[in-house]
Amino acid sequence: MEACLSPEQSNVTAYAATAVAVVTLETFAGMWINAFIVSVICLSWVRKKTLNSKEKILLALGCSRFWFLCISWVYYFLSLIYPNYLHVHPIFQIVESAQSFLHYSYSWVSACLCGFYCIKIANFRNSFFIYLKVKIDRIVPCLLLGSVLFSLAIGIIVYDITDEVLCKNLNFTCQGRIWKASINTEEHFSPHYFIIGFGYAILFTAVIFSALLLLFSLWRHKRNMQINSMKDLSMDAHIKAMKSILSFLIMYSINFVFFILTLIYAMKGQNHMVFLFYVFQYAFPGFHSLIVIFSNPNLEKTLLKILSCMKCKFCMK
Repeated sequence: MEACLSPEQSNVTAYAATAVAVVTLETFAGMWINAFIVSVICLSWVRKKTLNSKEKILLALGCSRFWFLCISWVYYFLSLIYPNYLHVHPIFQIVESAQSFLHYSYSWVSACLCGFYCIKIANFRNSFFIYLKVKIDRIVPCLLLGSVLFSLAIGIIVYDITDEVLCKNLNFTCQGRIWKASINTEEHFSPHYFIIGFGYAILFTAVIFSALLLLFSLWRHKRNMQINSMKDLSMDAHIKAMKSILSFLIMYSINFVFFILTLIYAMKGQNHMVFLFYVFQYAFPGFHSLIVIFSNPNLEKTLLKILSCMKCKFCMK
C-alpha cells in the first residue's frame, strides 16, 4: 500500500475528510427528516388501519429518500476513505445500481406527489381534469408501482454497464483511483445518458407543468375571493399552499440543473466540481421533505409537538 501513496496524500486526506464531513451532515439530517415522515405515517396506518392516497405517496417518498441517502453516504464514505472495499466484486456494481434505483424512485414519487396535489387542489372545468380528479385515488397505486418498475429497470441497466466497464478496468488499486474508475464508468454511460436524461426531462416537465397549473388555480381562486370581498379560512391555506409549491418549484428546478451539470462534469473528470454539485443534490431530499412536512398539518403538528417536548426537557436540565 505504501507504493500507492503519492506526495499529495495529505491533501487528498484533508479533502476526503472535509467532503465526508459535509456529506455526512447533510445525509444524516435528511435521513432523520424522512424517517420522521415514515414513522408518523406508519403510526397513522396502524391507528386507522388504512392509508389514503396522499399518505401512500408520502410513505413511498420518505422510504425511497431515506434509503437513497443511506446508500449514497455509504458509497461516498467508502470511495473517499476506504476505496479498496469497493474493489470487491460485486460491491461497487451493487452500490451504483442501488443508488441509481433509489434516486430515480424518489424523483418519480416526488413528481407523483406534485401531480397529485395539482389534481386534488386545482379547480378546472376541463372534462379530462375532472375525470382525473375522480379517478386519482385508483391511479395512485398504479403510478407508484410504475415508478418502482421503471426505476428498477434503470438500476439493472446501471449494474450491467458498471460490471462490464469494471471488468475492463481491473488495474485500479490505489487510493484515489476509485474516482478514475467512476469516471471511466461515466464515460461508458454516454450511450445511455440520453435515456437517463430523457427520463429526468419528463419528470422535470411534469413537475413544472403541475406546479404552474396549481399556482395558477390557487392565484385565480385567491383573486376571486378578494374581488368578491370574501374572507374564509381557506384563504390562508391557499396562500400557504402557493408558497410551498413555489418553493418546491424553485428547488426542483435548481436540482435538475445541478443534476445535468453533474453528468457533464463527471464525463470531463472534474471531481471537485462534481462534489459541489453533489452537496446540493444530497441536501435536496432533506429540504424538500421539510417543505412537505410544513405543508402537511398532521406532520407539522407532530413535529412541533416533538420539538416542544425536547425544548422542555432541555430547559429542565
